Amino acid sequence: MSNPYGSRVLITGGSSGLGRACALAFAKDGCTVYALSRKCEEREEPAGKGKIISVRADVTQMDSLCRAYEKTGPVDILIHSAGFGIAGAAEDTPLDLVQKQMDTNYYGVLRVNQIYMPDMRRRRCGLILIISSVAGRVPIPFQSHYSSCKYALEAYAECLRMECAEDGIRACLIEPGDTHTGFTGARKFSDAQSPYYERCKKAVAQMEHDELNGRPPESVSAAALRIAGKRNPPVRTAIGFEYKALLFLQRLLPWNTAERILKMIYLK
Repeated sequence: MSNPYGSRVLITGGSSGLGRACALAFAKDGCTVYALSRKCEEREEPAGKGKIISVRADVTQMDSLCRAYEKTGPVDILIHSAGFGIAGAAEDTPLDLVQKQMDTNYYGVLRVNQIYMPDMRRRRCGLILIISSVAGRVPIPFQSHYSSCKYALEAYAECLRMECAEDGIRACLIEPGDTHTGFTGARKFSDAQSPYYERCKKAVAQMEHDELNGRPPESVSAAALRIAGKRNPPVRTAIGFEYKALLFLQRLLPWNTAERILKMIYLK
């Protein structure tokens, strides 16, 4: 175990995708990993020098998370990976679907932190890693509500980082770009009766092509391990040189120019 925070790690969405990759990476590094998931068989499996303990929990339900805490106890590192995407127009995506996404992707982070952060504060040590997205800084057409969730997490993490620094807790963001995981196949779509539907389909087809040809989930888990090895980690880490360059250019370019580029990519 090669990080300064401790060996007990909790990962939401830990049974698949980026969460599963992080669970394996930290367990192989010698940690005890609690992998939370809504649908999993509760079991313990060895992995490298550590182990992964699967715990059934729903981040949208506070009582479910409280029961999970009874099984895990205090942890040293929190990794927030639970979430799903929806594709649809900003105007007419059904609000109940938008609310479900926000409840998981954003409020789920808040609920977990409210349960597990008090122990970190008492010990004056802890690391909170929130898996955000490049879409949290670059708005993606027909992913407006997903981008909104990630934008909210970016602001939340920056505030959290300032507020809890004196208590020895570090909060950081990881910003993957296109990554090849089950997230692509799990994306939910809004109503086919929308007047935007055909444009949405074309835009999402480009996104799915890029995701299926994107980086493996291990690129994110490797970054998470590197961040966990630092006592003063950066506020955000983008995954991949091209995305780091994109975010750098975004700060330099006028918005009209950036908007034209995004339209060329997704609305051509």
